[in-house]
Amino acid sequence: MLKFVFPILLFLCANLSAQVKTVVPPKPIIPFSESLQAVVVTTKGWSAVQGEALIYERANNKSNWKAVGVSFPIVVGAGGMAWSDGLNELPSDTGRLLMKTEGDGKSPAGIFSLSLAFGTIEKSDKIKLPFTKLEEWTECVDDVRSSHYNRIVNRMQIGNYDWKSSEKMLAIGEQYDLGVFVEHNREKQAGGGSCIFLHIWKDGNSGTAGCTAMARENMETVLYWLDAQKNPVLIQLPLKDYRKFQTSWKLPKLK
Repeated sequence: MLKFVFPILLFLCANLSAQVKTVVPPKPIIPFSESLQAVVVTTKGWSAVQGEALIYERANNKSNWKAVGVSFPIVVGAGGMAWSDGLNELPSDTGRLLMKTEGDGKSPAGIFSLSLAFGTIEKSDKIKLPFTKLEEWTECVDDVRSSHYNRIVNRMQIGNYDWKSSEKMLAIGEQYDLGVFVEHNREKQAGGGSCIFLHIWKDGNSGTAGCTAMARENMETVLYWLDAQKNPVLIQLPLKDYRKFQTSWKLPKLK
């Protein structure tokens, strides 16, 4: 009898183990002072949807930032921007300011690591970030109760499937042919906002659900330029606030 019971117990234990909720700890924080690449996005105001971007780089963390190429148009969230707790220190009066929340249609304002790339293309040597090829079961979890909140996962490879809401990324279509994950809400605070990317836009007038979008050719330029070894970041602020914090945050000097 025991020889039949033991395999059953092993099977039950294995299944119970697969359902244990495990929270993935955030990656070590690399400060902005160590970054050698920056995608700078500015808009005319907190409620503006359209803006422009320019990429900057420096030889080392003691060098001055230098612009690469020319600026190009972008769109942010349909609701504009709201502050987010990124690599920057939040302003002292943040309590009076609007903070980003889940589903608010706003893009995060601040400084954020650009950690990984995704898309429908095959990984190539031109992509120097960790890359996830989108498949049928690739999802970004936006369920605030999930242990995988604000993560890109493959449903078929996750033992702990504990979410009821997610973005089926492959189904989005051409806008996600190329994209980069923005490390907003890296602590995965419930309701702090999730699934923020750089990606291809629908058009130059339509705001996003909170991402920053651009024409395909510009997304290609950004993606193939980014290098994980250079700790790339997104710096995203309304123009007036960018100038306000440019010196104290040691931001690139705008052209």
